[in-house]
Amino acid sequence: MDIKEIQSLIKFVAKSGASEVKLEMEDIKITIRTGSISGGNETAYVQQIPVAQAPPQMAPPPQVEAPAPPKEAASNESADDLKYITIKSPIIGTFYRKPGPDKPSFVEVGTEISKGDVLCVIEAMKLFNDIESEVAGKIVKILVDDSSPVEFDQPLFLVDPS
Repeated sequence: MDIKEIQSLIKFVAKSGASEVKLEMEDIKITIRTGSISGGNETAYVQQIPVAQAPPQMAPPPQVEAPAPPKEAASNESADDLKYITIKSPIIGTFYRKPGPDKPSFVEVGTEISKGDVLCVIEAMKLFNDIESEVAGKIVKILVDDSSPVEFDQPLFLVDPS
């Protein structure tokens, strides 16, 4: 059920004069309560019921993520950047170049990296996640400023694998 269907359901219930309607489906539970007909107040409560499908939905992105950087780099970068590998954010959060405020950065432009080296930290829900390199090479460009928010699959670094 998408948002437009929910909105039309709310309007329908409000017009019908019913004071409360409950609807339960496989993965969603909706309760719509309306105020008096003259007041026109309407309140909708939408709750997602946890289902066993939630963990599998989170599992596929890491599988897709590994082959995606070379393809994305090839299609989105300029001709000069085609030879570089793009390292992307595996999660949504806040990007940090250093392990702490008084510590040096993990990597700088020109740093030689090996597979498994920590490149940065991304904080998500008060958890700090080390982002490790999946390739060896040299950092050519850092695409994100320190302490800035990043999205899933956002490019973070360009690496020259040669």
